[in-house]
Amino acid sequence: MRMREKGVFDRKVQEDWEKENLSPYATCSADTKGREREESPCPLRTEFQRDRDRIIHSKSFRRLKHKTQVFIAPFHDHYRTRLTHTLEVSQIARTISRALRLNEDLTEAIALGHDLGHTPFGHTGEEALDEVYPGGFKHNEHSLRVVEKLEGKSGLNLTWEVRDGILNHSQEGEKVLSKNAKNKPSTLEGEVVKLADPLAYVNHDIDDAIRANIISEKDLPEEAIEVLGKTGRERIATLVRDVVINSWGKPHLEMSPPVLEAFNRLRDFMYETVYNAKVLKKEVQKARSLIHNLYYFYIENPCYIPPFFRENGGSVERAAVDYIAGMTDRYALSEYRKHFIPEEWG
Repeated sequence: MRMREKGVFDRKVQEDWEKENLSPYATCSADTKGREREESPCPLRTEFQRDRDRIIHSKSFRRLKHKTQVFIAPFHDHYRTRLTHTLEVSQIARTISRALRLNEDLTEAIALGHDLGHTPFGHTGEEALDEVYPGGFKHNEHSLRVVEKLEGKSGLNLTWEVRDGILNHSQEGEKVLSKNAKNKPSTLEGEVVKLADPLAYVNHDIDDAIRANIISEKDLPEEAIEVLGKTGRERIATLVRDVVINSWGKPHLEMSPPVLEAFNRLRDFMYETVYNAKVLKKEVQKARSLIHNLYYFYIENPCYIPPFFRENGGSVERAAVDYIAGMTDRYALSEYRKHFIPEEWG
């Protein structure tokens, strides 16, 4: 491998290594379609490595630690948050990418950035904003808006491939690996993240749901468990191995029919039994009402929206959505108390 003077590996060495060693279906960093605003290349890091680092150092990424995954504003320390979910997606996606000789840096950047635009209170917050905002709201589209406009003074200026993967990671209620998917990433690395997302959340949400006494292990569909495994560790191992074996040397990801059917069956069970569980509905309705009330309050009182959002929104409605979507659970609760709950005085 070619080296610079004094033994320092530089960006060009890494780019050459990718060309020589990655799969013909991988996306080499030297072949990126580039950024919206041209920048001088980094001497040490490839373009996708720079994107990964920008995402990790962003405020939006840090806020994920206080955003709900499924259980709204959980008190227990062991429940997943949007940040821990993101890290689990990244781990699964990187494992698949490495095994298939894809660009692990691109995969990691997409995975770490895929949920930057998620709202407080998980998908409940997303649905609530979609209900009130005339333009509609989808977290994948807002994640792209975050990295292009809202993070920093003028966005993160990420490469086209990372932005494409972020935009097209969402399943939108479709079956995993559906041939009729609406969102289709342009890179195989983007496909990996799109698949790793449900592989992660179905398995870690099972763990959280059991911890919350919503389901027990014996409630899990027996046919799916027999194929995938009894524990989360076994199921993830089965799924990852199956993807790698059936996707090797192919331009798109594939899974064996028995494993794919078993996973979709398990995913359907989670939607029917956990995500729509009656025990969660009361808190879900509270969160939905909170988001609705904040939205209408900010529209009627735009002076409470920080200037940054008013300057970048284009309309008061857009500014209100941008502001609310960036909130953590606890900050949204704090804002609601401030504007709607009378304080004691006297």
